[in-house]
Amino acid sequence: MAEHDLIDDANVNAQAAQAAPVTQVVVGGRKLTIEEVVAIARLRAPVALSGDPAWCERIERGADFLRRHLAAGATVYGVNTGYGDACVVDVPMELVEALPLQLTRYHGCGMGAYLDDAQTLAVIAARLNSLAYGFSGVRTVLLERLADLINHRVLPRIPSEGSVGASGDLTPLSYVAAALAGERDVVFEGRFREAREVWLELGRSPLTLAPKEGLALMNGTAVMTGLACLAFARADHLTRLTARLTALSTVALDGRAAHFDAMLFEVKPHAGQAEAAAWIRADLAGRDDTPGHRLQDRYSIRCAPHVIGVARDALSWVRRDVENELNSANDNPLIDPDNERVLHGGNFYGGHIAFAMDALKVAVANLADLMDRQLALLVDVNFNNGLPRNLSGAAPARAAINHGFKAVQISSSAWTAEALKNTMPASVFSRSTEAHNQDKVSMGTIAARDCLRVLELTEQVAAAHTLATVQAARLRLRIDSATPVPAPLQRFIDSVTAQSPFVDEDRALEHELRALTSRIAACELLDDYRGGANA
Repeated sequence: MAEHDLIDDANVNAQAAQAAPVTQVVVGGRKLTIEEVVAIARLRAPVALSGDPAWCERIERGADFLRRHLAAGATVYGVNTGYGDACVVDVPMELVEALPLQLTRYHGCGMGAYLDDAQTLAVIAARLNSLAYGFSGVRTVLLERLADLINHRVLPRIPSEGSVGASGDLTPLSYVAAALAGERDVVFEGRFREAREVWLELGRSPLTLAPKEGLALMNGTAVMTGLACLAFARADHLTRLTARLTALSTVALDGRAAHFDAMLFEVKPHAGQAEAAAWIRADLAGRDDTPGHRLQDRYSIRCAPHVIGVARDALSWVRRDVENELNSANDNPLIDPDNERVLHGGNFYGGHIAFAMDALKVAVANLADLMDRQLALLVDVNFNNGLPRNLSGAAPARAAINHGFKAVQISSSAWTAEALKNTMPASVFSRSTEAHNQDKVSMGTIAARDCLRVLELTEQVAAAHTLATVQAARLRLRIDSATPVPAPLQRFIDSVTAQSPFVDEDRALEHELRALTSRIAACELLDDYRGGANA
């Protein structure tokens, strides 16, 4: 192997800063929530397997039944047969023990960028929870080793590309299975290491995969599901931030709080838009009677709850489908230890995650478009109700050579366009593969990756809009110091200004935008996270 490389110190330090101790997440005999997966992924929560004797006994009973079933001469797909279209090929008993590792090896063909640490941890947590459901025929020791990957931060390097989302996330999950077996590279203590070395350093031997355990690890939806959990949390935060920025834009544009009157949303009773309007209304409390420059503000302000509300309502059913997938047995075949049956089916199909991520990325891209349009109003002297051109804070003598947020708005428009371009649904692009055995596939992992890319771009738009809107609000106060700025908005202004001071003379804003985007992606920008999906 090439000389071990150092991981980016800034990345390691940023993750370490998020590692505040929290209660451990118990896996086994209970359902996990999206928030628990996110807590694991962001290096805040260790995991522990359930100590319930009934659950422990059930796990071992499944593995024992599978051993007895094979000894009795039964044929079980992927255990004593070939994989996929090769299910018609019998595997001699003397090769059955070697078969799981072979599966991990020939699937070691992933490409593309590697999943980051948080994504890798989310994937492992999702796979662990599915196998802990008790229908996969794996041993307790395998679950313990998956927990070790999380708790010791032994992170397989998982390429992001190569899954069609049925038969599960085979290729990317092969990197998890291979790491357990002591093969391929992992990240451990900030360095790229050989998996075998790390296990020995931790006082463990690499795991010898028992029959079906390679298939159980790989033949499931853990990559798309883990990524979907992270996407959900980021989208949830973006809806709240977009509402906050709408309220602040209303102040900066000297707009009308009356557009968010509760009665408007009682007579069109979509729960999500009522929730978004309530957030904006709370942020604007004290401006209720402010007349504003216009009788009606433009759509990007007035209709913001209706745009945000679509995403809020989508998140409600996205949560349902993601958590159902997270808390499911989704490999094949399934092992029923209670009735001692082997069930050959298709639970590895990731259609629900695929559709949820396709829908969520559209809802998120609409947030980008909304924020970009609000930003366009703020910088344009034809629409910003008296604010300086491009939100320049320069003194009059220097105004001619200062251009404020002109380029920021151009960049925001570029990011928005790219986000919108990436909303094409992945789930409709099924491709027949593997000798037409996998002839209808979900593309769920591609949909989840697309959703994360749309989120990344939208968070950049949100960072640009945040800096510009805070600048605009401060400029409005320069024009009229009596402009009412409700307390939640003032705290938000102060928080942003602490990291990005008022722009009087033009300066490069890249580093401030990157820092703010990181805060948004980590769901850390709003210090008064209110209500909604996490309540």
